[in-house]
Amino acid sequence: MAIKDIFLRWISFGLGCFYSTFILFALFIWFVRHPIAFFTRKKRDVMPSVLNNPDLGTHGYVHLEVKVRIHYVAQGDEAKPLMLFVHGFPEFWYSWRYQLREFKKDYRVVAIDLRGYGDSDKPPGVANYKVSKMVADLKQVIPALGYRSCVLVAHDWGGVIAWTFTAMHPELVDKLIVMNCPHPGIFYSYMWKHLSQFRKSWYTFFFQVPFLPEFMLRTNDMKALEIIFTETCNTEDVEAYKYAFSRPGAATAAINYYRAKIQFPVRRIPKISCPVLTIWGCKDAALETGLAAAADAVDNHTVKYIQEACHQVIIDTPDQVNSYMTDFLK
Repeated sequence: MAIKDIFLRWISFGLGCFYSTFILFALFIWFVRHPIAFFTRKKRDVMPSVLNNPDLGTHGYVHLEVKVRIHYVAQGDEAKPLMLFVHGFPEFWYSWRYQLREFKKDYRVVAIDLRGYGDSDKPPGVANYKVSKMVADLKQVIPALGYRSCVLVAHDWGGVIAWTFTAMHPELVDKLIVMNCPHPGIFYSYMWKHLSQFRKSWYTFFFQVPFLPEFMLRTNDMKALEIIFTETCNTEDVEAYKYAFSRPGAATAAINYYRAKIQFPVRRIPKISCPVLTIWGCKDAALETGLAAAADAVDNHTVKYIQEACHQVIIDTPDQVNSYMTDFLK
């Protein structure tokens, strides 16, 4: 491990401990004010009806060589090109509901649950959530679905995986569409140069500590998910996210993505030659708009900004997102 990586790992953990003191204080205040609600956790054994909506597609599984089962929802003519959707944190396949409906007429649309999420398997250990592991998963998923390549569409953490996958396996990606996720080669350099982005990235460091992040996300029946999604989702949709996140091991697996990002950093990846579209919601509270540009890492890059959209741009302004996607694909 390089000295730089060791330094980054310990600095990140130290900052995580620092931020943890504020989280503990906030949790203590919440407990004092709402002692009963603090430990409330609704039992969720039955899948919400919105997840069984046939209009979104049919459910299936891909069994990978590494004995990890990947869940997906698919619809559209199998003779048409593959459009593969990869979600972010703390989401799952359902975040692509508007795009599944929109593009099923022209593509075989498939939205997966990344390993650790939803109904996909959740192998233990931080090392199982290295970006290289997810890249290997996608490499197997595409031929398992019966295709040689795809239009790859990703958001947030799915974007980290999609950027890396496209660079490492260009023959498998015809076009790449990424939403509110910077190219992995520019994020840290940007963050260290911009104090405002450093402050916004506090949770990345907080997630490096053990146990506490999972506990915080589960507190008060996963109130944190309500805060994330209430602005863009109705009550039924929020309940769907809570259902997916309540699966055994889901919280730790999702946070392990952040832990693995620091413990097993992605090295420099090749330049991307296929056409790339970045769609960016400019009201993103976690990522600054300046991160959208990646001219030095991409040969053919188009960036579209949606001024009124937040980080969850795919569900906040789906019509505008779908319109930009359609124009790009033409």
